[in-house]
Amino acid sequence: MRKAIFLDRDGVINRKAPTEDDYVTSWDEMEILPSVPEAIARINQAGFQVIIVTNQRSVAKGLITITDLASIHRHLSEYLLSKGATINAIYCCPHELEPPCGCRKPEPGMLFNAAREHDIDLTASWIIGDSERDVEAGRRAGCKTAMIAAETEPMASKADIVAATLLAAVDKLLAFDSNRTKIKLFESAARG
Repeated sequence: MRKAIFLDRDGVINRKAPTEDDYVTSWDEMEILPSVPEAIARINQAGFQVIIVTNQRSVAKGLITITDLASIHRHLSEYLLSKGATINAIYCCPHELEPPCGCRKPEPGMLFNAAREHDIDLTASWIIGDSERDVEAGRRAGCKTAMIAAETEPMASKADIVAATLLAAVDKLLAFDSNRTKIKLFESAARG
């Protein structure tokens, strides 16, 4: 089985729209955050699949079509690839808040679907998001979790790691993952 790092989109990969009622509805509005391509390239080099899992309620609100959303995601993947960073898959929940669905984070449906379709071991995987919804979806799926939060924000997150940027989160989780692997190897050698 493979391991993956699941990434939320808005607030992790690209700058969020200015208010909660605004949405990124075209590629022209997509502002990639600094060091994101480098962070994703590091994830790729570490042997993780990179899968975006994003709530996109703008579709249910009629502000964008699913076809337009797919076009934004195609442009995003192409842009990142041109910078040496590969996205393996993108999953989105286009549904409204009500009625509840199984794919809208904090529900773990997108992670479960990705795990099935890409042969991913969720217990060896991570989710990186910028909200407690992302963290909760990861926890419910059995993943380790990382939260992106400005250093000036007081943060009482349930996440395993908190960092100011995607790159900082990736550095922390790769170090965490490396140390866990070393401990497992040491325990195996001690038993054997």
